[in-house]
Amino acid sequence: MTTRLIALRGATTVNDNDADAILAATDELMREILSRNALAAEDLVSCIFTLTPDLDAQFPAVAARKMGLSSVPLLCAREIPVPGALPKVIRVLIHAYAPGPAEHVYLHEARKLRLDLQGAQ
Repeated sequence: MTTRLIALRGATTVNDNDADAILAATDELMREILSRNALAAEDLVSCIFTLTPDLDAQFPAVAARKMGLSSVPLLCAREIPVPGALPKVIRVLIHAYAPGPAEHVYLHEARKLRLDLQGAQ
């Protein structure tokens, strides 16, 4: 089976700006993306996390490190504060080598961000 470089998107939401909530939500999102796309840590090239401006209690990359992604380059950044945007969102863009097409994952309230993917959720 041939592998190719793919880009995966995912997002989730938290109820509170709380370090434990951010870590738990990021862990859930990353595990779901890896599971749905049959990926292991060694398949990942890089991960870029973003948070909406109302989340600053913890870096999402901490959750990725805790789940064993210690050799994957990780970056955290702030989302643009667009008026009316969905609040308390953690997003990730993952570059990985995978045998199949990318299956993007949107959890909880973040499903509203990609209504076109609802059938796949």
